[in-house]
Amino acid sequence: MKKNKKFSVVLLFAIVIVAVMAFVIIMGLSMSKKPEVIQGQVELTDYRVSGKVPGRIARLCVAEGDTVHRGDTLVVLEAPDVLAKLSQAEAAVSAAEAVEQKAVNGARHEQIQAAYEMWQKAKAGLEVAEKTYNRVNRLFNSGVMPEQKRDEAYAQYQAMVASEKAARSQYEMAANGARREDKAAAGAQVARAKGAVSEVTAYIDEMVLLASADGVVTEIFPEVGELVGTGAPIMNVARQGEAVFLFNVREDLLPGLRIGSEVEVYVPAIDATVKARITRMKDVGSFAVWKATKATTGYDLKTFEVKATPVDARLDGVRGGMSAIIQ
Repeated sequence: MKKNKKFSVVLLFAIVIVAVMAFVIIMGLSMSKKPEVIQGQVELTDYRVSGKVPGRIARLCVAEGDTVHRGDTLVVLEAPDVLAKLSQAEAAVSAAEAVEQKAVNGARHEQIQAAYEMWQKAKAGLEVAEKTYNRVNRLFNSGVMPEQKRDEAYAQYQAMVASEKAARSQYEMAANGARREDKAAAGAQVARAKGAVSEVTAYIDEMVLLASADGVVTEIFPEVGELVGTGAPIMNVARQGEAVFLFNVREDLLPGLRIGSEVEVYVPAIDATVKARITRMKDVGSFAVWKATKATTGYDLKTFEVKATPVDARLDGVRGGMSAIIQ
């Protein structure tokens, strides 16, 4: 009787041990089959807003977190020196146009009339000199006038011919105005001055900075009243809809993930599963998180950065930094 009791206790104890071991084995198998969770985050393409003109921040039209659309005014700068340069450029245009107009119009009417009168005077003198020479020449041929007098009359006639030609040239020059080359040079000066105005106007337009694409303002660096230099970043704007997913994945979890393959990414913030395509995999370097597999073997599991792009190019409702999960 005692032996049977003892055997029953041992049998019960053995059954309990077997049940516990079976439970542990089952739990271990179920836990080993539990899928690994790879967590990453949403990254948005952003652009920096900066100006070509150094100036002072006159007004910030947006705040961090605001949604902006293409063409919205973001920042207004003030630069009094640029406005002063515009006045100088406009004055240079006026001066160049006056020179060009003078070249096109030529001499004044009074100057042309004076040149014409001088030409007529020279013509009259030429006629008198020609008649005098002809008369003296006839007397010389008749033997009445000495040769010296004829030569003097001929010289006077030739001088008057030259004077008439010179007076006529002066009149024609005054009537025709400036040379074609002078007119072209004056026109080029006008174009150059207008180009300077256009350049300064472009700088003035750069004093009002606009959004180049839809997005969300993530950072604003200067405050109102601060000076900013040429090209200095004023704010960052993250493009809405142009999201990618970045994951840091240990190499033992890489099987099944390859460039070109598609994965389903769960975004808890919008409670949506997004289909994405892996577009890049790269080693993040020895400084990244690593994991020792066995203390005795001495090799480590390295980490790779995996980039996945949503199959649908636009992904609305997400913000940079939101969690992204792959199972």
